[in-house]
Amino acid sequence: MVRRGFFSFVVASLAGIGALAAVGRPAAALWALAGVGPIVAVGLHDVLQTKRSLLRNYPVIGHGRYLFEAIRPEIQQYFVESDTDGAPFDREHRAIVYQRAKGALQTVPFGTKRDVYAVGHEWLVHSLAPRPPREAEPRVRIGGPRCRVPYLASRLNVSAMSYGSLSKQAILALNLGARTGGFWHNTGEGGLSPYHLEHGGDLVWQIGTGYFGCRTPDGRFDANVFAERSHIESVRMIEIKLSQGAKPAHGGILPAAKVSPEIAAIRGVPVGQDVLSPPYHSAFSTPAGLLEFVERLRQLSGGKPVGFKLCVGDRVQFLAICKAMLATGITPDFITVDGAEGGTGAAPMEFANSVGMPLVDGLSFVHNALVGAGLRDDIRLVASGKIVTGFHIARAIALGADVCNSARGMMMALGCIQARRCNDNTCPVGIATSDPRLSKAIDVDKKAERVARFHADTIEALLELVGAAGLESPDEIGPEHVMRRVAHHEVRSFAELYEQLEPGCLRDGAAPGAWRAAWDRARPDRFAAAPRRGALVAA
Repeated sequence: MVRRGFFSFVVASLAGIGALAAVGRPAAALWALAGVGPIVAVGLHDVLQTKRSLLRNYPVIGHGRYLFEAIRPEIQQYFVESDTDGAPFDREHRAIVYQRAKGALQTVPFGTKRDVYAVGHEWLVHSLAPRPPREAEPRVRIGGPRCRVPYLASRLNVSAMSYGSLSKQAILALNLGARTGGFWHNTGEGGLSPYHLEHGGDLVWQIGTGYFGCRTPDGRFDANVFAERSHIESVRMIEIKLSQGAKPAHGGILPAAKVSPEIAAIRGVPVGQDVLSPPYHSAFSTPAGLLEFVERLRQLSGGKPVGFKLCVGDRVQFLAICKAMLATGITPDFITVDGAEGGTGAAPMEFANSVGMPLVDGLSFVHNALVGAGLRDDIRLVASGKIVTGFHIARAIALGADVCNSARGMMMALGCIQARRCNDNTCPVGIATSDPRLSKAIDVDKKAERVARFHADTIEALLELVGAAGLESPDEIGPEHVMRRVAHHEVRSFAELYEQLEPGCLRDGAAPGAWRAAWDRARPDRFAAAPRRGALVAA
């Protein structure tokens, strides 16, 4: 630990200087003091300040990072690197988050730093009759006909990140920021911790396959415990996690060494034993069963909004859920679509790189499936996957989203420097770690202010984009408002790139051929699809 090493250096230096003075060498002692004094002064300043967590954990040497940024800021802001999932990640986005979180100047000198002729470049269609941006964010009502306690949501919220994956100080800062800024904080599947509840920010309680915080001793869903905890006032909505973008269809294990008495109490598991999160739910096994579970949670929670989260895989299986909605009459209040580009510190490389549908494709598919089944009006869509700017929110809305979640942006607002140590418990800024020696560097109040400021400025940027497009509300953004360069000399709108179904066409048998074929194979009573016509079936 660098901080501990620094204090050892201070003690040793002072002892050495004192020894030189004691043996009658005052001149040497003064020279030694002149040499180590500035280092000690800088280090003490770093340890005592609360603005930069990195310097609190890495006094003196942590200045090297800021020195490189001061010499060549464009390296930090505009250099394009390859992220862990192979998708391009522009450091400009990280710079935007930092600037907004800190309240710094957000203008860009010398115009765009992007190659606007690069394949994949996207932009918003602006209007020659722009409107002034709205002063207040229009909220989104989440709650279908069976919901008795609807929730008015912001367009940008904190995505699912569990306590244990993040430190308690990080959770406290995120929740206080959410309360200050008026947006929700998703708990992640690790359960409701005291740190989620301490500040009273709005929560979406995520229920995963391990049913942490509402499980029986053998790992199944405990209705009584869920009913009690879901009535906590700050728990505003319930989200059933089917899969996540970074590792869809993959379970997880929390090693026994990490199952402390505190973690065991929060998750409802034995102390000092490996804890498994299976890749599937035990509370249901069919599309209809999923919706019955949705309704059960809605009733147990007193009528709060209940939805589910998934990364799209087999399209037929999601269409089977749509058929089950029509058959049972039960609909979720919201569906969170997680893109394969989502991040985590616990994904095997093959799953992170090669499993799951990217957000733009999955979101467009889910939106159109619900439209085609005649179900879209009562269900809100939440988009999640590398959303950090106002344009990202606008793009998601153009493809059918109502609101968005951000994990990466919120972590960077906390001070994440993308050291990529999330998976080995040595996060240098104390965010993605359970090591209290690292996490205590986080000043909760100051980081919460940054989270709230990032949210407010990003929403303001969204509303400015809406006005620039000549629109009054984000709800008016459609696929025709976003363009993408698909070749060096060819651009297309999202309306041209992504097929738009007519309302009710799947239900009425009037959908286009590929959609109709997939719809015919979907079954509300099973996730396995019916065999294709002509396929060999074992006797």
